[in-house]
Amino acid sequence: MQYSYNLDRSDVVFAGEKDINASYKDLCAVCDAIRFRSVNAALNILDGVIYDGKAMIYRRHNRYMASRGELQGKKGRFPKKCAAIVKKVLVNAAANAENKGFAPDLMFVVHVAANKTLIAGRSPPKGVRSVSQGGYGYSTMRRSDLEFARVEIGLSTDSKKTLSPKTQKLIKTFSKFDANKRVEREGDKRQEAMKKQKKEDKKVEGKEHKHDHGHAEKPAAKQQTEAPKPMVAAENKV
Repeated sequence: MQYSYNLDRSDVVFAGEKDINASYKDLCAVCDAIRFRSVNAALNILDGVIYDGKAMIYRRHNRYMASRGELQGKKGRFPKKCAAIVKKVLVNAAANAENKGFAPDLMFVVHVAANKTLIAGRSPPKGVRSVSQGGYGYSTMRRSDLEFARVEIGLSTDSKKTLSPKTQKLIKTFSKFDANKRVEREGDKRQEAMKKQKKEDKKVEGKEHKHDHGHAEKPAAKQQTEAPKPMVAAENKV
């Protein structure tokens, strides 16, 4: 597979997949989200889309797309299928790097791209098409083409030999951003754990609480036993 990376490839490890039955526009949005990120940060972003249902920013191909509050008013969508495809390619690239003696945890996504490869022309079946053009219903000119795409990913370490100064600067910027986000997530998890512990402590205290309000206990009422009445024998008169 030929890759479109034109810089020095001595320290870059590649992986790719072609003939993908998916939207290349969604694949482009996913690639934009993980570019210049570390491998672990990229996997976290993809897992958030796949499993947690998080939205992803669409910088291109976003006409008539809704803006979302979780993205600070930017346009986005939930490309779960394409995120799973890109994750598969990223895992393959990390495995290739490990086989070549690199440490995937210390590598960054220096190259990621998605392109359209093949368009298979398809027409609707005979029963769907109308007899004449310009009339009501579906016309004979209606088509439903099938588009295929390809994805390629390149991983490299933060070395000054193979990467350009712009790429190094972007990697440092995203690394600081991801580190701050990780600290924020850890702080949020710590606060949630403290809140849960407080709730559990309150429940335990409520169960163990004794209602001692200074009221004197009433003495138990004595049961008065009545003496049995003497049995009177009935006299039978003749």
